[in-house]
Amino acid sequence: MDDILRQEERTVRSLRALYSRYGYRPYRMSKFEEYDLYVRNKAFLVSEHILTFTDTDGRLMALKPDVTLSIVKNTPDRLDGLQKVYYNENVYRTSPAAMGYREIMQTGLECIGDLDLYAMGEVVALAERSLAAISGTYLLDLSHMGIVSALLEGVDESWRGAILAEMGRKNVPAIRSLCAAAGAGAALTEKFCRLTLLYGPADAVLEPLEELAEGNAAGQALRELRQICRLLAAQGLGRSLRLDFSIVNDMNYYNGLIFRGYLPGLATGVLAGGRYDNLLCRMGKAGGAIGFAVYLDQLERLFPASDRFDGDTLLLYGPEDDPAAVAARAEELSRAGGTVRVERLAPEALRFRRVVRFGEEAGQ
Repeated sequence: MDDILRQEERTVRSLRALYSRYGYRPYRMSKFEEYDLYVRNKAFLVSEHILTFTDTDGRLMALKPDVTLSIVKNTPDRLDGLQKVYYNENVYRTSPAAMGYREIMQTGLECIGDLDLYAMGEVVALAERSLAAISGTYLLDLSHMGIVSALLEGVDESWRGAILAEMGRKNVPAIRSLCAAAGAGAALTEKFCRLTLLYGPADAVLEPLEELAEGNAAGQALRELRQICRLLAAQGLGRSLRLDFSIVNDMNYYNGLIFRGYLPGLATGVLAGGRYDNLLCRMGKAGGAIGFAVYLDQLERLFPASDRFDGDTLLLYGPEDDPAAVAARAEELSRAGGTVRVERLAPEALRFRRVVRFGEEAGQ
């Protein structure tokens, strides 16, 4: 088993322990769901491509492309308090970086029910703690769709998706062109551009953001952002937090806080989450929902192939060596930690951190 797999396993164990400490309970699901669940909610999926098969009873089933839909589906229509769950599941979807379908390992959590400021802040704090558990260096980018949505109210609905897409690319010239085509005035266009380029620590961004957060909805969103930043600071967090309003997504899904987590050496985010009350409403559930997923498959890119090993220790013995003594030596090495493979001949295709010959140590 190579180092990458062990790194993923260590990360999963660490994250499970973290979420359990905050009262989140494990959620288990089948590898399959009825295809109808996903086809009716394609707008809430990362990829619209779904692997399907016909079950023995004739039902069309799907290999799950998403975990959140299953959790929401199995949430009671009305909750007393909050449902707090975490999961570690494989999903099956297409990836822009690879041809065809991939099996992607995810871990994450969902908080569903009567959300308040503390519940939202707890989820954002756990997102930051998750990044810290993986790497000592990270960034957590935070945005709020309430502020973006308030500006988008000033343009025709048919143009909103295109403007959002260009905000995500920080493409200011394209935003100006789209606003002109949509008939947005110069003042509104300038606000879109300024909001897109706003980036930095909370104490540097919140003040200029006040000039852009006009109206009741945007003002409420700004107050939420301020309070979330205060909650993080009260827990000794937030030093790696950045406010970034190019972090946008489909307004049909997210309706409030939205965030992304990044690690050095990875071009794409390793964590994604936000508030998604719209999905609950669509599925006939009351309350709000917020959560995030950590994409563990991204961790492979943190470790160059040359650094991978198939095991920690290779113990070699000869035909003259006593099998019982070899077994005792293997047990001693195993108790010292790490994996131990015992062979008479060194496997040519495998790499180990160290090689130990029975009765003597040798270098790699």
